[in-house]
Amino acid sequence: MKIVDHIKNANGKTLFSFELLPPVKGQGIQSIYNAIDPLMEFKPPFIDVTYHREDYIYKQLDNGLLEKVSYRKRPGTVAICAAIMNKYKVDAVPHLICGGFTKEETENALIDLQFLGIDNVLVLRGDARHADPSFIPTPGGHAYASELLLQVKNHNQGIYLHENVTAETESDFCIGIAAYPEKHFEAPNLSSDFKYLKQKVDAGADFIVTQMFFDNQKYFDFVNKCRENGITIPIIPGLKPISTLNQLVNLPKIFHIDLPEDLVESVQACKNNTQVKQVGTEFMIQQCKELIKFGAPVLHFYTMGKPEQTKQIAEAVF
Repeated sequence: MKIVDHIKNANGKTLFSFELLPPVKGQGIQSIYNAIDPLMEFKPPFIDVTYHREDYIYKQLDNGLLEKVSYRKRPGTVAICAAIMNKYKVDAVPHLICGGFTKEETENALIDLQFLGIDNVLVLRGDARHADPSFIPTPGGHAYASELLLQVKNHNQGIYLHENVTAETESDFCIGIAAYPEKHFEAPNLSSDFKYLKQKVDAGADFIVTQMFFDNQKYFDFVNKCRENGITIPIIPGLKPISTLNQLVNLPKIFHIDLPEDLVESVQACKNNTQVKQVGTEFMIQQCKELIKFGAPVLHFYTMGKPEQTKQIAEAVF
């Protein structure tokens, strides 16, 4: 079922969902099940599975020279989605990214997803490789999420890269996009960032999932601005509770977000990460209650494969 239909069928009730990382290459599917099982009591209608681009390692040759080798640290997104749907009977939402994929590889992924009966995708540009100073498009791939979105829309209409197919083979993916209540870090300002978001919505996006945030007012303002500018599709808040003292530095650095002063002061007063996790959980519980009162369609948690804290929060609010 499409995410927009899950939301419609909820009749105003806020739903629960979460995002998973594929396991590191060589690990089994059980690690995925261990991350899902504790959260199934909250009846998530869908579970996101991230996609990861290739990176590089340097392999030393017998002659002493180094060879640059491309590798993927976390493969298996399509297979994991199939396993989730088979075992849990919930919708899996694979991420599709520009970085590391040609248009042909994207088309092949869409064909596989359609064959598996997957109804939803989340299209993203993706991150730069660790060694690159900024995002560099893959040769033969897309530079922007808006281009990737257009390929999915074309696929829905039976328009392939090198041929058109008959109507009976058309897909009907429900397409999600990302948004940033505090602005994408590469955008010069909020207005510019919003302009590109509106372009993706006008191009046919069906729902929005936001970057994590800790100040609800920024989400409220973002939703209100969207509605004032004719963006009516669901806007799903992305959430991640603070769990370690290091995250006071790492989260703003990596995700370019602000942390509220009261949260920062409470975390800084903690003596260890056990206390930090308790503070982060309590803060997120209150944040979730406000979001539910505001009418957020779904609370979407970035669990990073660690369900315990999310479980505590969900127990308090669902």
